[in-house]
Amino acid sequence: MAWKQGTVAADGSAHITEPKTTGGCGIDGCCRLQKSPDAEVANGSSAIVHDPTKAPTSITNGCCKGLESDSGCCKSQKRHDSGVAECKAVNQAEADKAAVISKFQRYDPTQDLIFPPFLIRYAKRTTSDSEPQLRPLDITSADPQSWCKRYLRPLKLSGLLAALEQYPDAKLVAGNSEVGVEIKLKRSKFGTQIYVNDIPELRQISDTPSGITFGANITLARFEQALDQYGAEYGAQRTQSLAALRENLRYFAGNQIRNVATIAGNIVTASPISDLNPVFLAAGATLTLASASGERCVPMSEFFLGYRRTAMLKGEVLVSVTVPFNVEGEVIRAFKQAKRKDDDIAIVTCGLRVRVDEDQRVVDAAFAYGGVAPTTVLAHAAAKAAVGGTWGDRSVLDRILGACQQELQLDYAVPGGMAEYRTALTTSFLFKFWAVSCSALRIACAESLLAHELDDEERMVSKARQEYAPVEDRAIVGKGVAHLAALKQVTGEARYVDDMPALAGELHVGLVLSTRAHARILSIDAEPALALSGVVRVLTARDVPGENHWNIFKDEEILPIDTVHYYGQPLALVLATTLKLAQDAARLVSVSYEDLPAVLSIRDAVAKSSFYDETRQLINGDVDAALAAADLVLEGESYCGAQEHFYLETMGAVAVPKGEDGEMDVFASTQNPTEAQMVVAEVLGVPASRVVCRVKRMGGGFGGKESRSVLIAAFAALGAHHTGRSVRIALDRDEDMQVSGQRHPFYGTWTVGVTKEGRILGLRARVYSNGGFSHDLSIGVLERAVSHLDNCYRMPATDFVGRVCRTNTQSNTAFRSFGGCQGMFLSESMLCEVADRLNLSVEAVREINLYQPGDVTPFSQPLNDWNVPLMWDQLKAKAQYDERRLAVDEFNKHSTHRKRGLAMLPTKFGISFGVKHLNQGMALVHVYMDGSVLVAHGGTEMGQGLHTKMAMVAAETLELPLESIFISETATNTAANTSPTAASASSDLNGFAVYNACKELADRLRPYRERMVGESFAKIAKTAYLDRCNLTAAGHYCTPDIGFNWAKNEGLLYFYFTQGVAIAEVELDTLTGAHSTLRVDIIMDVGRSLNKAIDIGQIEGAFAQGQGWTTTEEFLYFPSTGRLFTTGPGNYKIPSAMDIPRDFRVELLEGADTSVLKTIFSSKGVGEPPLFLGASVFFALRDAVLAKRRQEGVSAPLYMESPATPEILRMACEDQLAQMARIPQPLKDGKTPFTIQTGDIPNIFKKSTPLSDTRKKLGADKSEPGKSGEPGALGATTTAKGAVSNKPYSTAKRSHKQPVAAPSKTLESCFKRKPVTNKQQQSSSLLLPQPKRLRKGTS
Repeated sequence: MAWKQGTVAADGSAHITEPKTTGGCGIDGCCRLQKSPDAEVANGSSAIVHDPTKAPTSITNGCCKGLESDSGCCKSQKRHDSGVAECKAVNQAEADKAAVISKFQRYDPTQDLIFPPFLIRYAKRTTSDSEPQLRPLDITSADPQSWCKRYLRPLKLSGLLAALEQYPDAKLVAGNSEVGVEIKLKRSKFGTQIYVNDIPELRQISDTPSGITFGANITLARFEQALDQYGAEYGAQRTQSLAALRENLRYFAGNQIRNVATIAGNIVTASPISDLNPVFLAAGATLTLASASGERCVPMSEFFLGYRRTAMLKGEVLVSVTVPFNVEGEVIRAFKQAKRKDDDIAIVTCGLRVRVDEDQRVVDAAFAYGGVAPTTVLAHAAAKAAVGGTWGDRSVLDRILGACQQELQLDYAVPGGMAEYRTALTTSFLFKFWAVSCSALRIACAESLLAHELDDEERMVSKARQEYAPVEDRAIVGKGVAHLAALKQVTGEARYVDDMPALAGELHVGLVLSTRAHARILSIDAEPALALSGVVRVLTARDVPGENHWNIFKDEEILPIDTVHYYGQPLALVLATTLKLAQDAARLVSVSYEDLPAVLSIRDAVAKSSFYDETRQLINGDVDAALAAADLVLEGESYCGAQEHFYLETMGAVAVPKGEDGEMDVFASTQNPTEAQMVVAEVLGVPASRVVCRVKRMGGGFGGKESRSVLIAAFAALGAHHTGRSVRIALDRDEDMQVSGQRHPFYGTWTVGVTKEGRILGLRARVYSNGGFSHDLSIGVLERAVSHLDNCYRMPATDFVGRVCRTNTQSNTAFRSFGGCQGMFLSESMLCEVADRLNLSVEAVREINLYQPGDVTPFSQPLNDWNVPLMWDQLKAKAQYDERRLAVDEFNKHSTHRKRGLAMLPTKFGISFGVKHLNQGMALVHVYMDGSVLVAHGGTEMGQGLHTKMAMVAAETLELPLESIFISETATNTAANTSPTAASASSDLNGFAVYNACKELADRLRPYRERMVGESFAKIAKTAYLDRCNLTAAGHYCTPDIGFNWAKNEGLLYFYFTQGVAIAEVELDTLTGAHSTLRVDIIMDVGRSLNKAIDIGQIEGAFAQGQGWTTTEEFLYFPSTGRLFTTGPGNYKIPSAMDIPRDFRVELLEGADTSVLKTIFSSKGVGEPPLFLGASVFFALRDAVLAKRRQEGVSAPLYMESPATPEILRMACEDQLAQMARIPQPLKDGKTPFTIQTGDIPNIFKKSTPLSDTRKKLGADKSEPGKSGEPGALGATTTAKGAVSNKPYSTAKRSHKQPVAAPSKTLESCFKRKPVTNKQQQSSSLLLPQPKRLRKGTS
């Protein structure tokens, strides 16, 4: 074909490349084997096509290409040896393509490609008369499923108004940034859409002496340019409103969105959290509206009527917005707070303006807020309280703050949640504005001196330092080799599952998801879906031919038979010809339910004893005796939340049936190809040998694709089995987050006994994880959490007990660190509270308790390879911890509303699978006659560089250049019975297997190499083959000595420990909860690294993920239904560019003794261990909060749960603005919060559980059920003597759990440091119950 075999000559003419062997059309025995005599032959292999759009009139020689009508043409005959069928006419499409190609210029690789000039002229309407012209469009669709029936594109405002008169309900589309979301996520359909981007009247900008008029349809990118331009032209004073708009645009979305989104879209959607509308409103902007009846101007203050409702009439369009210039004595500022700094929607946003006369008396004020009402609102009462007062007079500040707080106080159950925090932000922003405006107006007052703390600074680009020593004693292993697929991934050439070309007849899967958290299935009606053309089949549980139960415990159904266990559980599969059709049809499937009681949170599960049967415990020494000997016994609890994996590539699979013997290829995005193979075989009822699972690579996994991906592969295979066609499934992000599990939330109660120096004598802990509705891997996660409660600290007496809670949520699953980080977090939180009570630095408490070499863990494992004390001292000196501690304290002494925090945190992470038989790896290595090497092993590549490391091991062992080694994929027919790529052990297991296979090949080839010195490896391989030497070898490895008995606390639980230490320094805005990570220093012991560059990348990435887990990533559910609220990036926030530490320093421990390591090349696993170090940011933030609370005179213990979101941080500071925002408990009672975490209990179900009388007196409470050391009614432990507690919960939202006294009427501490009165101390002490110091006179 000309299109597929064409080339282009220098003159632009197209050439058709002819086959070299057969000539003609390429069919053996072609009727025309001779070239046409009138065709010019170029280079003997291509013919110039003079006019490819016209068929030749006569053909005497050469192939007729199917153009002759006589029966003698080779293409008119069906041949047994070819796939060519009858061809009766010219392929016009191919001819058209060839005609287009003939006009192309020849590609010159020395020149950069440019955007086609014609398209630029076309968009700007500057094309010549001979070129195509931009013209109005009116397109209709007859597709009944189409989201748009008519699509219009007017080119003038008059045309738009005429169209709106005819179609008053039409949806206007410019950048599609809002409409696209509604269509995609809300499944909205708009019968008529009008594209408005080609109307010049809507994109004009003009200035007058009174202000600037912006065309409503200019893009935000163009808007930014104009704001900068006019700011420079008219000066800073007159353009403060423009500067405020520019400030809020700084963090608005990304460049892709700004280049298409418009200011009209921001205004007319009437979003209550718009970034621009509060500023427009405060600035006194006016809007120009037009319709077929004429134009009218509407003040912005009269435009918003309610939630998503405006003053626009049907048929009207927003033409422009006019922003007036500012006058002398006027100040306007914009403020915004979101869950993270950049590229995020606002929680609360505002535009605040004041104008004063020569005597500083307020002439006019406007305080506009978004995020505190159904629409953008003006705080009229606060503005009224300001007018007439003297700006700078503290009584005016008290008045406007009080009025603002009272006017904008939110209900506890307000949509969007965070009622107290959002209320606190309104007054915090107003206080910031007061200080900044007083400074700008040069008003001398105490607050103006704080302005430098309150302005938002422009942070610099992060810088980093990566340190590791060069490797001299190895040729390849240990070098900093780049990831072998890195360039493919960044250029888009790397192929993932959903990049695979579709096969003929391929079907797509749409999931029918449960809309109940727990219910019986009464009926499933698929008839409406099946009625759609293109829907092939709907599959339910009765269509599973084999085993419908899966996972290790067989307690989860592929498709549920009669009961759903969580909101979002797949109930049925719709198979259709397109993905959109499959998804649309799935929403038409009707399911009838009978609701059942649901358990959603850990604490609810504990209260209702909703547990799985298994218990894990580690008991060493006499805890009761240790507590009796302690100077202080402290009782408390800790909690850390869930985390979404948020891999870039969502779950997906393609199943391809082979048509015989039940064979099937499954291309899956999975970390566990063997389990995918086995489960698919069981579901289909065929032997595993009939199923091959293939994994080229994944776009991230992080543990989320270890087990939950198997279900997705099974769905695709089930569809392929029933239809005999290739079936593809690729989840949308919201589907992925609903269907798959997350990191387990953990809740722990503890009782610890310590000396007055902070040395731990004994710890009793009860830990609970939220396993979700099925076991999945929850027992393994619990085991690692329990065995990591000690972190890096010697605890002579321990009593650890762990349980998994059964709840009606997704089945939570493996996640990088696999329970280890949760266990360490619980104990580190405990140490923080111990340090607080002893008035010691937590770093001192950590340091005094560090394990020393030779110490034994609670799971009876000696620490023979122990470098944490060495790294602690090394990093402490190199990062100048002591000097920085003094500097942080000095900064906090002189800064009122910005506080810095510093934390130093160690970690140890055990490397091995908890299940003994998984600690094995295998590999298959082929040496080909040309000297190239193909390696197959049991590990999967998910971006972590495993294939790169394995190739390096192979190259080092075979003594070949790295370029000689190739790893194609992981497949169960080349690497059978593999362990999942998890537990940070894949390099150990598969690396040794690759080494063993390559060592065997190297030994076989050694005689040939010795005889053929100086010859190429290709020649050596060829010689060995001719000598009938086996050039294929299989390698196997199993971890020695591993195996642990939990019942006896005997055996080797972990083969070794990867260790590290981190220091984090942060700065916290105590008025908003926003923070910045100033600097992070990390040192990691990774043994003798296989690839130092990749390992440092793993350390940095794991740190960022741990930082996100403990700061920004909050998992929320709707308590009334159990539906997940955080189903995508709109509500769930992973760290972004501005969360990266400003100064990020990572180094590898060098020179440590590795003689005891029995690993591949003495290396250590690195994927998971650094993640917990990201929690150093959390503990640094806690340090900053403590500094603020000390300033405020808050003496109550600080209890902080993870994640430390801006809401948690702001409200934990407990200044008087935060206390003003508190909702009294009577106003909360009986109300359900908008969302809850999986650790929370809905307020309507929660009952207070007072502690025993040990809080009031010394000695045991004999009435408490359970003996000392045994779980009580809530799984907590009855102590043998009195204990201090931190458990005052009374409401569901974490920041609302602390009962607070009524706020003081004065606001002195908001803006002036002064001694705290006894009354204030008493008020603050009500935030948490006061601790009881027990025994030996501690205070």
